[in-house]
Amino acid sequence: MYNLPNLLTLSRIVVIPVIFLSLYFQGAFWAFLAAVLFIIASITDYFDGYLARARGETSALGRLMDPIADKLLVTSALVVLLAKPDMVYTRLSFIPVIVILCRELLVSGLREFLREVNVGLPVTRLAKWKTGFQMTALSMMLLKGFWYWGEIGEFLLWIAGVLTFMTGYQYFQKSLDYISETEKCAKVPPMPKIIQDLTVSEPVKKVKAVADTAKDKVEEKVKKAVVSVQKSKNKLPKKTVQSKKSVKGKQRRKN
Repeated sequence: MYNLPNLLTLSRIVVIPVIFLSLYFQGAFWAFLAAVLFIIASITDYFDGYLARARGETSALGRLMDPIADKLLVTSALVVLLAKPDMVYTRLSFIPVIVILCRELLVSGLREFLREVNVGLPVTRLAKWKTGFQMTALSMMLLKGFWYWGEIGEFLLWIAGVLTFMTGYQYFQKSLDYISETEKCAKVPPMPKIIQDLTVSEPVKKVKAVADTAKDKVEEKVKKAVVSVQKSKNKLPKKTVQSKKSVKGKQRRKN
């Protein structure tokens, strides 16, 4: 359980309190520290899965904690942005923040519902791109005041918001398709008992017919084999059997 990939996953959760400390301690040092820790934690999101596959150290704990750590890390950074309005240039940038938060809650609810019926909701390639844009945008926005990182990060945040909305709609559509199919199956009336009996007995009849046909063919071949054996016996030359009396008569004549 406590291998290197799992420790990297848990480290993303450990840095969350330090990121929140930047809310209470003003100054460039705390802002820079929160941004650096967030960047390092974002990089571990790639290396924990890569190392787990390369070293053969995949575990149930890693599969459980990896998505949870990602959501906690992103959510904490988004809360910091909402709590510090001076980190964005325009209040319109709060729109992608709200979209990302709502999407995370939506997907978590859908996965919990589908897990109860043993239906998975796999991560798509577009969702991976979305995560990359989110991590990059939030890292740059936490570095606002250092060159133009904040402006670039705000632009990338809008791209992440669009991708987030698209992936959320895809997951929601998949869930609606499953729910509609389930409802259709529930509305289909049960077959009458006579039809059920016919449906069940029909395969049995077919199997029996095939078995009877095979049996007839085997019996016919056996009869042909018996007839051919009898004919071959009749063609053999008959042996002359001499009785004991004839043998004795011949011996007397010789004497």
